Amino acid sequence: MDLNTVVEIRDARHPAPWRPGDAWLGGGTYLFSEPQPQLRRLIDLGRTGWTPVQQHPDGSLEIAATCTIAQLSEFAKGLAIAAAPLFEQCCRAFLASFKIWNMATVGGNLCTALPAGPMTSLTAALDGETLLIAQDGARRRVRVTDFVTGAGRQVLAAGELLRSVTVPARTLACRTAFRQASLSGLGRSGVLVIGASSPLDGALAITVTASTVRPVRIWFPLSPTAEALRAAIGSAVADDEWCDDIHGLPEWRRHMTFRCAEEIRRELA
Repeated sequence: MDLNTVVEIRDARHPAPWRPGDAWLGGGTYLFSEPQPQLRRLIDLGRTGWTPVQQHPDGSLEIAATCTIAQLSEFAKGLAIAAAPLFEQCCRAFLASFKIWNMATVGGNLCTALPAGPMTSLTAALDGETLLIAQDGARRRVRVTDFVTGAGRQVLAAGELLRSVTVPARTLACRTAFRQASLSGLGRSGVLVIGASSPLDGALAITVTASTVRPVRIWFPLSPTAEALRAAIGSAVADDEWCDDIHGLPEWRRHMTFRCAEEIRRELA
């Protein structure tokens, strides 16, 4: 898509006052996918030099907003942690061409806040926390489950930058289970449910995305019964929070969410 309203591209390493019509440019796979008539200037993050993924001494994992899906997939292959397979499963949930695979960024997928965004699914399931930087340099941290507030909506203020997402060591040590459903073999996710079971105390977290307009993470101190799991999901997701679009009706998404969650409960029990 030719963004013919854009008149300037600035290097993010040389900041300038934020103004209406500005947008951060990561991989650009969303920005250049459809008309953006409100844009006048792009602030390019491509030369920031941020390390794509790094593991800290405490075992946590920090993923830069500019980390591409290909870089995250490659890094996860060398991880000696229980949750390592989940990274590849979520990367593959894009069902993307090699061009998207090598250009789309983790931060861009989160900021777009689409219900089917698999990087939201991954980082929410592992209880990730975003680092946001305001134009005046102020920093704040927001859990991924609170960062995305609805379909296409997130908590970023004007000019605020998503710098990275940090996943704690305690969730990286969890055994995980992954379920995905779509109306077609190569279609966008209509349902994506992830379970994470703690090896320390047997606690179980079930995270629902794609079928809901926002990520929903439900934590149980012990593996619940089938009835308790169903009741918890029904209580956590309001009737108007089930997605309703061409990728699946709310009734189907709700039914498949319960089914996938129960399969995960049994697998991890």
